[in-house]
Amino acid sequence: MAAFLQRDTVTNTRLSQSHPIDGLLSSYDYMLPQERIAQTPLPERDGSRLLVVDSPTHHTHGIFRDLPKLLRPGDLLVLNNTRVIPARLYGYKSTGAPVEVLLLEERSDNCWLALVKPGRRLKPGAKIFFEPQPPGTPSPTTPPLGNGGTPPLPLLSATVLARDEATSGRLLQFDLPPEDSLAALLVQYGQVPLPPYITDTQALPEQYQTVYAQVPGAIAAPTAGLHFTPELLAQCRQQGIQQASVTLHVGIGTFRPVEVEDITHHAMHGEWLEVPQSTVEMIRETKASGGRVIAVGTTVVRALEGAAASGELQPFAGKTELFIYPGYQWRVVDGLITNFHLPRSSLLMLVSALIGRQRLLALYQEAIAQNYRFYSFGDAMLILPDAREPKMIC
Repeated sequence: MAAFLQRDTVTNTRLSQSHPIDGLLSSYDYMLPQERIAQTPLPERDGSRLLVVDSPTHHTHGIFRDLPKLLRPGDLLVLNNTRVIPARLYGYKSTGAPVEVLLLEERSDNCWLALVKPGRRLKPGAKIFFEPQPPGTPSPTTPPLGNGGTPPLPLLSATVLARDEATSGRLLQFDLPPEDSLAALLVQYGQVPLPPYITDTQALPEQYQTVYAQVPGAIAAPTAGLHFTPELLAQCRQQGIQQASVTLHVGIGTFRPVEVEDITHHAMHGEWLEVPQSTVEMIRETKASGGRVIAVGTTVVRALEGAAASGELQPFAGKTELFIYPGYQWRVVDGLITNFHLPRSSLLMLVSALIGRQRLLALYQEAIAQNYRFYSFGDAMLILPDAREPKMIC
């Protein structure tokens, strides 16, 4: 089954259930000292700190490897098995001017929607030339030039077909030899993209992948899952904590900024997801036996709640534009493992829908005061089902 899920305008706009101020973008702001933004992951993935929110009024501080003791036998962890692709490419125009490309999604055979810098001068018909990037090389600021100041013979090129109004990106048609695939060439030409707030890192590409990443397609990691190790996952299974997988290819919809003061007018960009029959069955069995569904990351939340947009969780493969903010009526997810998110972001609004905006911002202030590390390579928060606002439990 393939479809495109629209925004849940019935249940997702009932801000009257919360406070009207919850509908204002400025209500999701907070000040974060620059030094609290983690630039490099810890040597041990499960050694990150964990802010445990266990009731509407109480929280504790722990370590991520404590997770098996914090959950119950019969609970179900749902993981996002997407894998980040080397989606950032560096090239140059025929004039030698440098170009940076971030692939977003494949629209047709070797035709990709991409963000391009600088894009203003790349009109339809313009060509971009790429060269292989050695692993671990810094981002080039000038194009490589051959003898006489002319670019060397390129091995990969793309033609600008059109401008995409929804993203301000470009549709790029890649020119490939018949025997080659772009997916294979990206290993040589591309780099794993890191968020723009990571400016000075010692991270290796594999440190920006979960240990259970399997399905290539994301342009950013589902970062709540970066804390897991194979040993920790095994310990969870030994404690009777089951595991299931979904796929949501993290795209521009996850990190695109909210730019309207009335957040109900924000439109999410669609992201592709798949919730298989096996995961649906495990969720139904978990709930029937009194267990709890714990989403590992906001992308899992979007996948599960998106697949339940009709009112009941069903197997699903397609795109979702679901935007979750206070007033949302939960259908599947009971608890959440999540990292700390940027101010004014749709992810901050999603977590606010689970425990309340004021409570969440107070917890963020506590985390700042306790010197937690923030964002993709930072520490984590566990929101247990008992911590949810009673009125938000369906």
